[in-house]
Amino acid sequence: MKQSKMLIPTLREMPSDAQVISHALMLRAGYVRQVSAGIYAYLPLANRTIEKLKTIMRQEFDKIGAVEMLAPALLTADLWRESGRYETYGDDLYKLKNRESSDFILGPTHEETFTTLVRDAVKSYKQLPLNLYQIQAKYRDEKRPRNGLLRTREFIMKDGYSFHQNYEDLDVTYEDYRKAYEAIFTRSGLEFKGIIGDGGAMGGKDSQEFMAITPERTDLDRWLVLDKSIPSVNDIPESVLAEIKEELSSWLISGEDTIAYSSESSYAANLEMASNAFAPNTKVEAQENLVEVATPDCKTIDQVAEFLNRPAETTIKTLLFMADGKPVVALLVGNDQVNDVKLKNYLEADFLEAATEEEAFQTFGAHFGSLGPVGISEDIRIVADRNIENLANAVAGANKDGFHVTGVNPGRDFQAEYVDIREVKEGEDSPDGHGVLQFARGIEVGHIFKLGTRYTESFNANILDENGRAVPIVMGCYGIGVSRILSAVIEQHARLFVSKTPKGDYRFAWGINFPEELAPFDVHLITVNTKDQEAQDLTSKVEADLMAKGYEVLTDDRNERVGSKFSDSDLIGLPIRITVGKKASEGIVEIKIKASGDSIEVHADNIIETLEILTKK
Repeated sequence: MKQSKMLIPTLREMPSDAQVISHALMLRAGYVRQVSAGIYAYLPLANRTIEKLKTIMRQEFDKIGAVEMLAPALLTADLWRESGRYETYGDDLYKLKNRESSDFILGPTHEETFTTLVRDAVKSYKQLPLNLYQIQAKYRDEKRPRNGLLRTREFIMKDGYSFHQNYEDLDVTYEDYRKAYEAIFTRSGLEFKGIIGDGGAMGGKDSQEFMAITPERTDLDRWLVLDKSIPSVNDIPESVLAEIKEELSSWLISGEDTIAYSSESSYAANLEMASNAFAPNTKVEAQENLVEVATPDCKTIDQVAEFLNRPAETTIKTLLFMADGKPVVALLVGNDQVNDVKLKNYLEADFLEAATEEEAFQTFGAHFGSLGPVGISEDIRIVADRNIENLANAVAGANKDGFHVTGVNPGRDFQAEYVDIREVKEGEDSPDGHGVLQFARGIEVGHIFKLGTRYTESFNANILDENGRAVPIVMGCYGIGVSRILSAVIEQHARLFVSKTPKGDYRFAWGINFPEELAPFDVHLITVNTKDQEAQDLTSKVEADLMAKGYEVLTDDRNERVGSKFSDSDLIGLPIRITVGKKASEGIVEIKIKASGDSIEVHADNIIETLEILTKK
């Protein structure tokens, strides 16, 4: 493919409105362009990469018996009303009317559609299992689109749905998808972790997220690609290194999720679902009497602890939430933070939000800063973090402004349900007993759910089992953020290319180092002087030889300065660059491997053999 015929509108400078490196490079390298807020056009390079990703997915899904189809993106709202999600999905749902004033939505996901299609077509357990998927655009009216393709209003997604007669069959397909996802992300060149996830609005119970890890900016060996004139990072002057580190740190670490993972085991979970090791307190302490003490101007845990000269870990934090409109008290130790997702999941609530101060006063008779579990109405549900049960003679709000109570003992002074509702902290023991918890930022690229009968019961999607009884179909759901993977790959494979001029000056510039299977082309073939006929002839020969061997070639035939060509080549990020330059008359070209920065001169007749050795293609 001739570069002069491609739409690759590269930019000279990094776009000022981009905050993460993947967004900046996709714009600067001519992969995407924003059409309106949160809506992007995928230009030829991005489209080729996405099509390659689709090919990888189709190959892996064929192995597990998943069948591709296509459902409409424009959906009747009646389906979503029937499942209950039309009201609960929130403002992210695009809602519209047709000329008859019937309600429609633009599909953000397709559980309802696939469930009804299968309901109307499948009547017997003998027709199951079924494993269907599609790859299409989805729509969510994000309040604040940001970070390029990571948070958009229109995005490309693969969503799959499996249908089973029982949970045992679902377990088999769920495991097949887990392995297929791992293969897809590995082939895509991603560093990722499979973690315990939250089903959220999907309604699933068991789920696993796949997170592309966002690399820290401190590992120079990872981020820098050095020109052959620079032996190692240690040879770069400190003043230049300082500039490089400043450039690296100027970009936000993308990834809207924090991952908690064990330092010594395979345990990993989204921070919203992560737990830590817990051991009940077996120490017996004499219980003190309740004593009300004045704590003027003490509103926070730290202020109360300091005023009473007690550790913060001996205090009880009392929070009030409204769960589906009903008050629920949540208790935590000291400065622990409540994990809203854990609490919401435990309560099986559709809506959970922090109560207002007015609601708190109506419930406790006091304002924030003086709330506590002692003496409140037995009709109010109390959910306490499991660490609360380990406390003895603790401090809590007295439900009287400016006062607290000491000598508070769980079980004697209040009754509660004890469950893990706290947010874990880095350095705590892993729940599996191996290692400690470490945190990393990540980009969600895939999610698999065991939906069970959440949707099939709503839509009366039943089958006759072996005994002729009508039973609901059991479902699984499997999603991949196709366009998000493009961002995640570039985020992980962005590189700062460092070179040294003949005068000894150091230069560094951003570019992409695409993994082989996703690169838009395999080879970037550059002619230094397009007016040199021998160079042109040699370029044509090399191009033909490469294509005959199955290489996809982007040939830079533009009449541009060689510096601009090399700069664009670094930005575009193809794995191999072949330059036809000054030695064209001798049949000599230069091959450069993008990942390592290594280059070698070879005769044009030996290019294929050399590439097979260098790339093991």
